[in-house]
Amino acid sequence: MQTPIDTVATGFAERVAFVIALAQRLHAYGTTAQRLEGAVVAVTQRLRLECEPWSNPTGMILSFSDPTRPAGTSETTRVIRLAPGDTNLYKLCEADRIAEEVMAGHIGIAQGQADLRALDGGLGWRGRAQQVFGFGLASAAVAGLLRLPWLDLATAGLIGLLIGVLEQQGRGRPRLQEASDAIAGMVAGFVAIAVASLVAPLNLNTVTIAALIVLLPGMALTNAINELTSRHLVSGTARFAGALTTVLKLTVGTAIALTVAELAGLEPEVRAWRPQPDWVAWVALVAGAYAFAVLFRANRRDYPLVMASAMAGYLISRFGDEAFGSPAGVFLAALVTTAAGNAYARWIKRPGALIRVPGIIMLVPGSLALRGVISSVQQQDLSAGQSAAIAALNILMALIAGLLFGNLLVSARRNL
Repeated sequence: MQTPIDTVATGFAERVAFVIALAQRLHAYGTTAQRLEGAVVAVTQRLRLECEPWSNPTGMILSFSDPTRPAGTSETTRVIRLAPGDTNLYKLCEADRIAEEVMAGHIGIAQGQADLRALDGGLGWRGRAQQVFGFGLASAAVAGLLRLPWLDLATAGLIGLLIGVLEQQGRGRPRLQEASDAIAGMVAGFVAIAVASLVAPLNLNTVTIAALIVLLPGMALTNAINELTSRHLVSGTARFAGALTTVLKLTVGTAIALTVAELAGLEPEVRAWRPQPDWVAWVALVAGAYAFAVLFRANRRDYPLVMASAMAGYLISRFGDEAFGSPAGVFLAALVTTAAGNAYARWIKRPGALIRVPGIIMLVPGSLALRGVISSVQQQDLSAGQSAAIAALNILMALIAGLLFGNLLVSARRNL
């Protein structure tokens, strides 16, 4: 039997400090505005506090009061500036577990805060190496899913590794981090052009996009529209603008690479050839699911769950498109993974993000958005990217519909 937390023995300031620490971690681990605010309200109610949260991708405002005290004697407001969050499934699950234990009275608030602070450690050299490997494997896996030739697949994997190294070097270096997307676009474009010019022909744009797959803001675009439909207008608008900025920076980088290659006299040979048999795509699907389990920093014991969710989302989308036409498969995949994630959270008492996030990662429209912008820039014609833009919009609408109806089908547990 759970013992409720002793709010009499625990002071107002201590409870507020715990909620702030929890909200900061949830934000850092990639929780969207509506889910973060819902989780904070649920926790504060259990701690006998009143809270009015306001979250956006770069900060939070949390206003607290104690309903057991006279009005005006216990109000406090915190304005917190934060960097945009990054998905970390292991730490998200740990933060959720700590909150559950505090609310159940299994551990005190002081211990809960100490446990939350213990999550703040950075990656060791093994963790950084795993992330670099995840970048390369994800890029090669996407090239395999697209059935590109072996040279294209190897080139995408090599570029992914280089971008992974660049991302790790940019952590803790604000100036480098600001330009990292543009530099990654330059690296991807120049290496692909060099191989296509000096080694053998490539599916040039497709290889470049596959290499950049981890940096593409498809998830951010999806979260932005989801926040807008949830009436979190400021957060959704800011996230949407950030996603578009990322696409533009990646495009600028690839455009610079094309210009430099032209000045250097490199003339890439381009082909449209996808000769791989079915087994390569199946192996690539498993490899891609594993890569995203690594990149989302899931606990090793959760790898099978995360991988199964990623593969299920992709397969439901693929077979749904074949049966009902595009983008019906994307809608079905988003609906099933969202409902399954919420059901898992309710029954297993762990965050549904373990199923929901990997389940839609292979469905997001980031690659189509980048392809459309690159085509328009290369041809200096806005109409050149229209078909890709319309396809991306259709996928985005199907995703949002699936997320909305999935949440209606099975409601979330404390929003995580």
